[in-house]
Amino acid sequence: MTGAPVALHHAIDGEETEAPTLLLAGSLGSTLATWEPQVAPLARRRRLVRLDLRGHGRSPEPPGPYAIADLGRDVLALLDELAIERTDWCGLSLGGMVGMWLAANAPARIGRLVLLCTSAHMPPAEDWRRRAAAVRAAGAVDAVADAVVARWLTPAFAAAEPALRDRLRAMLAASPPDGYAACCEAIAAMDLREQLPRIAAPTLIVAGAEDLAAPPAHAERIAAAIPGARLRTLSPMAHLGNVEQPGAVTRLILDHLDRPEAP
Repeated sequence: MTGAPVALHHAIDGEETEAPTLLLAGSLGSTLATWEPQVAPLARRRRLVRLDLRGHGRSPEPPGPYAIADLGRDVLALLDELAIERTDWCGLSLGGMVGMWLAANAPARIGRLVLLCTSAHMPPAEDWRRRAAAVRAAGAVDAVADAVVARWLTPAFAAAEPALRDRLRAMLAASPPDGYAACCEAIAAMDLREQLPRIAAPTLIVAGAEDLAAPPAHAERIAAAIPGARLRTLSPMAHLGNVEQPGAVTRLILDHLDRPEAP
């Protein structure tokens, strides 16, 4: 642990402040801007809180090391700051990892859980440590940006949307290098598998058939371990599923949030 929680940068959307709250947290190296395709449709039904995890975007970049638990405690501090007793959670990749930790360790705070393109365990750890070392040596995330963005989107989508691909690369390259590296190391050390059976929140897992960063087998293992979890796989879709398949992903999110509780 790195000490006290940090105050996360966030944005609130949705005029109906009495509506149920939904928190959105994104992938390693992304900012809250990646959720823009979901804002309009989701904000009509929910009070949205989009956030930058520690070491990302405009959130603080405290000295490492980080653990997934540290990122989760930052979120709990944000919920307290906003006087939110209980919220639904939608997290992609690193955001999904934080969501699993929250649902397992602070179950009273999490209502429904949506996990997009994520994993509970991502070996080999040495690959993450090498990525962290490359970023620190270069003093910039730009050192790994091309390789990372190549896994964020399917090649066909990236070729059809070059301006969007370039914007995503610029966002990634602008990430705070020490925060990015420390989050790489948090993923290297992460193993949430034994915590998954404790998750009682109604859970939807969405996988991308072409996701090389968190392949569908990772989603299948999460779905098998969380009681009652449902799994959907979309194609064509790589790692940033909410960007590549915004309509389909948004519909799945809304369907899950509005789904009647099991008797």
